[in-house]
Amino acid sequence: MKLKLRLTAITLLLFQFTSFGQIRLGDDLSEIDYSNPREYIIGGVTVTGVQYLDHNVLIMLSGLQVADRIEIPGDKIRKAIEKLWAQGLFENVRISATRFSDDLVFLNIDLQERPRLSKFSFKGVKKSEADDLRDKIKLVKGDVVTDNVIIRTSNIIKKHFTGKGFLNTEVEIEQVRDSVKSNEISLVINIDKNNKVRIDRINFTGNENLNDTRLKRTLKNTKDKGVFRPFNALDQLVTKTPRKALTLNADTLINFGADVINENFRFRIFKSSKFIRDDFKEDLNSLIAKYNNEGYRDAAIVSDSVYRSGPRTISIDIAIDEGRRYYFGDIKWVGNTKYSAEQLNEVLKIRRGDIYNQSELDANLNYNPNEIDISTLYLDDGYLFFSVTPVEVRVENDTIDMEMRIREGKQATINKVIVKGNTRTNDHVVMRELRTRPGQMFSRSDIIRTTRELAQLRYFDPEKIVPTPIPNPNDGTVDIEYKVEETSSDQIELSGGWGYGRVVGTLGLSFNNFSARKIFQGSAWRPIPSGDGQKLSLRMQSYGKGYLSYSASFTEPWLGGKKPNSFSVSYYHSLYSNGLARSSENYQSFKIDGFMLMLGKRLAWPDDYFTLMQRISIQTYRLNNYGSIFAFGNGNGKYNNYSYGVTFARNSIDSPIFQRSGSEVSLSLDVTPPYSLFSDKDYASMADEDKFKWIEYHKWKINFSLYRQIIGNLVLSARTKYGFLGSYNSDIGITPFDRFYLGGDGLSGYNNLDGREIIGMRGYSNESLTPDYYKNKNVGGTIYNKTTLELRYPLSLNPSATIYVMTFLEAGNAWKDFRSFNPFALKRSAGVGVRVFLPMFGLLGLDWGYGFDDIPGLPSANKGQFHFSINQSID
Repeated sequence: MKLKLRLTAITLLLFQFTSFGQIRLGDDLSEIDYSNPREYIIGGVTVTGVQYLDHNVLIMLSGLQVADRIEIPGDKIRKAIEKLWAQGLFENVRISATRFSDDLVFLNIDLQERPRLSKFSFKGVKKSEADDLRDKIKLVKGDVVTDNVIIRTSNIIKKHFTGKGFLNTEVEIEQVRDSVKSNEISLVINIDKNNKVRIDRINFTGNENLNDTRLKRTLKNTKDKGVFRPFNALDQLVTKTPRKALTLNADTLINFGADVINENFRFRIFKSSKFIRDDFKEDLNSLIAKYNNEGYRDAAIVSDSVYRSGPRTISIDIAIDEGRRYYFGDIKWVGNTKYSAEQLNEVLKIRRGDIYNQSELDANLNYNPNEIDISTLYLDDGYLFFSVTPVEVRVENDTIDMEMRIREGKQATINKVIVKGNTRTNDHVVMRELRTRPGQMFSRSDIIRTTRELAQLRYFDPEKIVPTPIPNPNDGTVDIEYKVEETSSDQIELSGGWGYGRVVGTLGLSFNNFSARKIFQGSAWRPIPSGDGQKLSLRMQSYGKGYLSYSASFTEPWLGGKKPNSFSVSYYHSLYSNGLARSSENYQSFKIDGFMLMLGKRLAWPDDYFTLMQRISIQTYRLNNYGSIFAFGNGNGKYNNYSYGVTFARNSIDSPIFQRSGSEVSLSLDVTPPYSLFSDKDYASMADEDKFKWIEYHKWKINFSLYRQIIGNLVLSARTKYGFLGSYNSDIGITPFDRFYLGGDGLSGYNNLDGREIIGMRGYSNESLTPDYYKNKNVGGTIYNKTTLELRYPLSLNPSATIYVMTFLEAGNAWKDFRSFNPFALKRSAGVGVRVFLPMFGLLGLDWGYGFDDIPGLPSANKGQFHFSINQSID
């Protein structure tokens, strides 16, 4: 009977530990009575079966310590097995009593370790895809391979490909035992992506007031696949338009036409039709927000379903309850002492009877990026602790009365301004650009302007400039902290290009955060002295013996260090020749030397976006038997160009690389002394080499650029340029120097023989739009205009590689003189392009343009043209 009870107890005990492990006793069972648990003292604990884990740590994890009292059988053994099993490191856990001595029991923990990872590989995917997956799954050699690891790896892979539109991805992970090391396995991850699943159709029901086209436009990340069915659209318009027209409802007809177009003409360029559930949920919220902005604040998604509509497609049904449309009623202001209700209503721009739009209300109360809002009105006047709370006080039928409850608080002054993250740029360079200074009244507009000024420096990542006001309510002050992240601003240009029948090599260095005062500090050369915001540029260009050009320039943006008055000095030298020795009687050469001083000043009127730049330029041209390139003179002589220039400009663009908003306008004038007006010489009969010895002209230029965000980061840019070159004396005529040459990529340098200004126009070959260019007269234009419309979209805004694509329309032309000027006789082009900004190389551009208008005498000057640029503007 006693033996039977013992066997029953053993059976129950083994059943109790089946799901966690096993407890096994030694050969001597006489000490154990399973029907009557007995207390023992643990005399020792040993561990067997493990190779890679520390025995003492395992004993500690089990909770079984020497000198502890335990009952056998009892919960402590069971809990020890649970704790070890919970680590996920073992395939089997057994605890056995190896020996008894009086009240002592000696235990052994016998463990079977799970295998460890020796390596893993992928099958069924490309190498690039496998590389991406390695970064995501984060498997490391030596990891314990558990069921959780296998499941997690499979889920990560499926999620990765689901995000790319492969909703039916299958993952099978095969575990292969290592033939050498018994406790190691390799994983072979077999992936079958199957076909990509796209969204075939998105169907709406219940939308009586907003048509399908408008609702689909709201779904930013969930798009149905592109279609092109012109004949189907034609059939619908022909058969159904008359019936719709009979309703005499213009809105119904317009909505019908929009739906027909959307159903039959859908082009997917920037967004694919893949389905991602998280994005879909966000889009449903955007759908409701769209209805709320149209006054349907009770709108709700009744149901949504995603189902298969084909072997590679899914469809989405969305049922909507629009509810009724609401309108603003009376608006009352409470708590306002600084501004009257009339003043606040003018800023709010919402009147009784306007459609209830929550987004517009929030924007006009708190932050409107395009116009002044209520918060800006107060915050720009120091009311940092201001708040406004809109409260619906009455809803009657479709009208909502609002009460704007204002808490003005006290005006706050700036206590401290802190800049963090400028590891290379010196503090004074950053501080002088700040519009927020200690002691000033707090102003949100000044913070926004400061952020723009710091971005314009190009020393910091514009996407990571973070201003943070830190209020001190106790004393009515505020600290302002600007966090910045340094980015490389220096540039190197090392290139070889083909132009004008030659291979031209260029080496250029631009140090855009240079420090002249540290030149003699050896520790500052890392690799060059930097941090003071000065600019040093060096450039050399050549295509062999026939051409060598070099230049150097230095700019100090804050001359004297106290005011934003810039100072620049530059020198350049170019030598063109036929490559023969100078001693040769057939030697030909053309040498240019130039020197320029420039002073700039930031103006406070009409506003502080304006600047005034003044410059003095000295140029000399020396010709030696070089008449073949010029349409005047005998190819010999020295020509002098001494000029004064002034530019009045306004620049409010938000970023120097990818502009989203703002404008830039400039008016410039360059004049030389009117030498001939102070001379009694007969210029009409004078030889060209004497007539143009002292070059005289007046040169006018107007540039205008405007940037506006349309949808998201899609930006529209509109630009126009105009140039005019005039003379003082009709007997001399317009100088052959400094003329305009239009067409092509706009690259200047080795072809800038006579001070000519190269203006790019895509879709046409270089300089082909210059007057009489096809006759090889090479005289240049004295007047030109050009207009550009461009749509830009960024692919990457990372400062280490800013990339954006564009499409453009251009129109322009150049004329020989004002009498032949016709602003409507323009050459037209269109095309696409890409820009890549790399800090070390500057802006790289590649465009393809198509010129629509033929050029007389130059049959290949238009049609398809590729244009390439390095750190220069193609447009």
